[in-house]
Amino acid sequence: MEKLSFGQTIRKYFGKRAETRDHHLDPTLKTNYYRTTKDQALKTLKEHFENLPEYEFNSISEDHGEISLLKTRGRKAFIVITVIMVRPFRTAIDFSVSTETILPFDFGYSTRLIQKLYEQVNQKLELVKEN
Repeated sequence: MEKLSFGQTIRKYFGKRAETRDHHLDPTLKTNYYRTTKDQALKTLKEHFENLPEYEFNSISEDHGEISLLKTRGRKAFIVITVIMVRPFRTAIDFSVSTETILPFDFGYSTRLIQKLYEQVNQKLELVKEN
């Protein structure tokens, strides 16, 4: 496993944005795959965030597999959730988080929020373990 370079570590804590992707050096920011369909994942995510008062829906595009949310309590953030079914019963869920702050950095809050969101999703959907 590769380590984060010094510059990547600095950007992790001194940026205002974080996102997940397939080949991320930070293992906590790698795309998670779930044993479900795109429609079921979107339904589960909508139901989950409807029950959390700190989140407000900005938009939902089932055709594009995207949900955008505003985190309105505590530190404010804009969240985009992308859901893509890569094959039957294997669906990728990615997050992009931008933190609202007057400073040019969020001290790693965006990354921690993504980690927390994945923990919540992992309790609702069956995570596919990578080999």
